[in-house]
Amino acid sequence: MTDTEEEPHQDHVGAAQTVFEIVERVRSEDSPTLSDVAREVPYAKSTVFRHLQTLESLGLVVERSDGYQLGLRFLQLSQRACRSHPGYELAREKVTEIATETGERAQYIVEEHGEAVYLCRAVGARGVRTDPGIGSRIPLHSTAAGKAILAAMTAERAAAILEKQPLAARTDATITDEQYLFETLERGRERGYSLNREENVSGLNAVGVPVVVGDTVVGALSVSGPSHRLTGDRLTSELPDYLLGAANELELNVEYA
Repeated sequence: MTDTEEEPHQDHVGAAQTVFEIVERVRSEDSPTLSDVAREVPYAKSTVFRHLQTLESLGLVVERSDGYQLGLRFLQLSQRACRSHPGYELAREKVTEIATETGERAQYIVEEHGEAVYLCRAVGARGVRTDPGIGSRIPLHSTAAGKAILAAMTAERAAAILEKQPLAARTDATITDEQYLFETLERGRERGYSLNREENVSGLNAVGVPVVVGDTVVGALSVSGPSHRLTGDRLTSELPDYLLGAANELELNVEYA
């Protein structure tokens, strides 16, 4: 391939990166203006304006009197993305059931590009709302569901994922030592569930179990709650037993749906 043939490819990749950064800036602020967006991205104001115009024509952003907002077309795209995951509707029903039964916050998390992604969530009568919301990405190594997913994978696959993701500390309790993390994953693999003791959010504990259909780890169910409430036998026996049963039901329903 000649240099002239490569150039359009390079420009295309660069344009995709530019669009993504602009969309992220619109998402992260409350109705930013053109000047607000241009100030936060490394592109000329005229370039940002052209991209915003294109995004608006596609229904992906909307210009209002006070600035730009994400368009509702993203809602359609997000729903499609959720439903593309195996057993999404079944998982959503199960999460609601778990939240109701436990009274705590329940979630279904999947792995994508080496990160944990919230796919479903429900909050019980006593649940606390500490997670960043559906679609948000968090580290696998600091969450009960994330560790459950890693533990259910082959050691080689887990190592390949963790090699690309730094073991950043979310709290003082986050496991940042690779060898200790793998020892923790092995214990989780042996008992069938993983724990998070204030490793992602201070004052919050969680228990997570993997959901495996065939030979594929499709996600993990978890329950989170205040550390003073999710402790002792409730954290290490009662909730794990309940979640293992719930995961087994979900696995069967997904496999034979």
